[in-house]
Formats: sequence, structure tokens, C-alpha cells
Amino acid sequence: MVFSSNPLSLSVPDPTFDAWLRDSGYLEILDQHSSSSTITADPTSTSIITSTTTTATTSGLFISFFSHILTLLSLFTLNPFSKLTTDDFSGQTPSWTRSFFAEFGSYSFPSGSDQAKLRVNENVKRYARNYASLFILFFACTLYQMPLALIGLISSLALWDAFKFCNDRWGWDRYPVLWQVMVRTAQCVTAVVLICLNVQMALFGAVGISYTVLVLHAAFRKLTSTKQSTRRR
Repeated sequence: MVFSSNPLSLSVPDPTFDAWLRDSGYLEILDQHSSSSTITADPTSTSIITSTTTTATTSGLFISFFSHILTLLSLFTLNPFSKLTTDDFSGQTPSWTRSFFAEFGSYSFPSGSDQAKLRVNENVKRYARNYASLFILFFACTLYQMPLALIGLISSLALWDAFKFCNDRWGWDRYPVLWQVMVRTAQCVTAVVLICLNVQMALFGAVGISYTVLVLHAAFRKLTSTKQSTRRR
């Protein structure tokens, strides 16, 4: 039997379909699509595992374990800020309870590095303001645990306030050479204060903790459609 061609049938490539889902806000469907494509990408491994004995099952568990480890390691090779723009910080902050943390069922282990990359890129764009607030919180906690670093940060700010006051009073900016000398001197003094009082260690600690939390949360947090979140609001 010969079927006549249907002019309404379309064959859309996967990249085009994924781009349409992303632009239309159907991120949940995009997340499920990337998960299913990862699972069905290697059918031979499934047939091998189901057709072998207990030894093969054990080796399959080791393969699954190491694949999860490789997925976790691949998270720290990604650039989560590659698609981040200034417009992502201009909107409203998503709800911490309903959107950012959400329920336990809103988290799952990524099926592969592709899905992990997709989740990281999209979640960082959506929760950019939440992650920025967490960084400020971690930095404040770090300064609380390191009083000398807090004193150094306050001292550097006070130094530049004093520099601005002196410039407004005596008009250093009217003398280019004197202005350059005073600016370089203030920068050197600020660098010495920050280094001696370990402000850079507090900053590096806050950045490290914030980056780890950002990557892990963005990778394990399932994507949700923006249209659904808009309706809930």
C-alpha cells in the first residue's frame, strides 16, 4: 500500500525544536526532552545490561556510578555566566520558597552533561538575583567570622571617603600631576590595608562557596516553564 504525502507533516530538527521551546518559555518540556534524548542515545548499553548476568549488572552499577561522578565533575568545567546579561538582574526576584527552593520533587540528578549544562545556563539566568543575594549573604557571614577583614573593608571605604572630602576641599583634580600622585598613593594604601587584613581571603571564600552553591543548585533544579510561573503569580 502506498500512502500519499501529507503536506501538513513537518520534520523539525532537534536544535530548532529546542530553540523554539526555549524562546517560547517551555523549559520544563525542554528539560524532559534533553533527559529522554540522553537516555535513548545509547540503546546498546541498555541491551547489554539486561542480557548479562550478575557480574554484568555489577559492572553496570560501576559504570552508572562513574558516569554520575563525571557528570558532577563536568559541572565545574562549565561557564554558568556565558548567557547571563544585565537584563537578568533588572526584573523581579523570584520567590525564594515557591520558585528558588521549591519542593523536594523539583530536584533530580541530571541524566548527563548536556542536561546539566542546559539546567545551569537557564537556571542562572532565571535566578540571577537570588544567587546575587546569596553571595552578599555569604560575604557578610564571612566578614562576621573574620573581624579583621571587616575592619579592613571599612577602613578602605573610609580612606576613599576621606580622599573625596580632601579633593572637594582643596581641588586636587585641578592639578593633573598632583591628582595622579594622590590617586596612586590612595590605591597603594588601600591594597596594603586589604592584603594585611585578609580581605581578599574573605572575598575568595565567599566567591568559592557561592559558586559551588550556584552550580549545584542550578544543575539539580529542574527547569519549569516560565508560562506556568507567570500564571501562578
